[in-house]
Amino acid sequence: MKHAGQARFAALKLILWSVLAAGILDGLAKVLPIPWGAATVALLVIWFLFALFTLYFFRDPTAITPAESGLVVAPGHGKVDCVQQLDNSSYMGGPCHRISIFLSVINVHVQNAPISGKINCVVHTPGKFISALQADSAVHNENVLIGFDSRESAGEKIGLRLIAGVLARRIVPFVKTGDEVERGDRISLIQFGSRCDLYLPLHYKIKSKVGDKVVGGVTIMATR
Repeated sequence: MKHAGQARFAALKLILWSVLAAGILDGLAKVLPIPWGAATVALLVIWFLFALFTLYFFRDPTAITPAESGLVVAPGHGKVDCVQQLDNSSYMGGPCHRISIFLSVINVHVQNAPISGKINCVVHTPGKFISALQADSAVHNENVLIGFDSRESAGEKIGLRLIAGVLARRIVPFVKTGDEVERGDRISLIQFGSRCDLYLPLHYKIKSKVGDKVVGGVTIMATR
């Protein structure tokens, strides 16, 4: 599938940087007045645990996406903690549904296209890094908005906002404006705990509720 392997590549880069850092620390340990052997063993144990966690965190399962028409699938893996109707959305141009998914540090952090269509915008907005557990994080935190023009319904658009958290300091879009995507395609990566907000037209029928655990590219969030 498109963009497969990008999350694993990000993990390997972090592990490589950790090897370089461990080498520097090991060199310092040899000149500092501490037991060299004990320091080396401690560094190896810490590095091994870090490498295992990094590979686990950046896992990237292939989504088995439902093929029926008129479906909107979950853009991320996590837990739905907000389903509401907004009075106004600058991207949607008026009232819309908002479904928010919280991604804990143990969830998969690759995001999937909720619909098939064309990317009409990828907009990065700088901001704060407050906890993604807080509802205000959707308003104040650093985020990337990815807009979709639906292939199934001409003139209809859907928005996805990727929101950074305390630990999530980097949002990596895999797509750019003008790209064509299929429902379930990998479209981005958020490193560490974070949040995804999905914006849908009011005539969509919401199928998810607060407390639902969802799987990116698989779970049906709404229907047309």
